[in-house]
Amino acid sequence: MPKMKTNSAAKKRFDFTGTGKIKRKHAYHSHILTKKTTKQKRNLDYSALVAPADEAKVKSLLVK
Repeated sequence: MPKMKTNSAAKKRFDFTGTGKIKRKHAYHSHILTKKTTKQKRNLDYSALVAPADEAKVKSLLVK
């Protein structure tokens, strides 16, 4: 049986922390930035963690 392929889109968007949690980026930080406040744009810069309810689905996309 062939190996499972990693989802190419997912491997570009997610990363693992040292403890095994999954990091993600915030949405809404790529365009139409003029109407967003400086505080909002700054807070969108930081990475976030994938919600526990979604972790299993994301991990299945990242299987190598």
